[in-house]
Amino acid sequence: MRSGANKSGGGPVFLSAVFLLTAFSALGAVQPIDAARSTMTVRVYKAGLLSAFGHDHEISAPIAEGSVDLEAKKVELRVNAAGLRVLDPKTSEKDRTEVQANMLGADVLDVQNYKEIRFHSTHVESAGAGAWKVTGELSLHGVTKPVSMEVREGQGRYAGKCRIKITDFSIKPIKAAGGTVRVKDEVDVEFEIQLAH
Repeated sequence: MRSGANKSGGGPVFLSAVFLLTAFSALGAVQPIDAARSTMTVRVYKAGLLSAFGHDHEISAPIAEGSVDLEAKKVELRVNAAGLRVLDPKTSEKDRTEVQANMLGADVLDVQNYKEIRFHSTHVESAGAGAWKVTGELSLHGVTKPVSMEVREGQGRYAGKCRIKITDFSIKPIKAAGGTVRVKDEVDVEFEIQLAH
């Protein structure tokens, strides 16, 4: 939620903020994210008539920096697009290298022209004990679109997942073998975030 909104002091959003403040014993309203202890993973899935011959992809997206503003109930995340790495433990190094080059190249992320991936929250609401629905804007490949996700807290860490369509961000799913092997439009983004103390 943007600064200045929801100043009534009541309701689930306020209670969520109180919980966060207590859980982390914050010295200040804004806390940085511990990038070294936080993870983000993108999962890309195969599709098409001959999808049995393709591979799902597991991609690491290291968080470069981010912060949580407890008073304004805002989350900010930044990822260096060039830092994304194809993990794909079940494929050969040759295949991983090829997928990596395709992913970072002009046909997909085009990291030479679009160097950062950013997310900032616009609204937070309670979804039960230790859980929230977070809505915000994701900027990817030069396009900004609204996204929402469920976030849960456990042992001082925040975990969540959202699903996006890459075509919403002007990215065309890669096809091979005349389109009989391709990647799905929808990809999953999973994250686990630790705040710095």
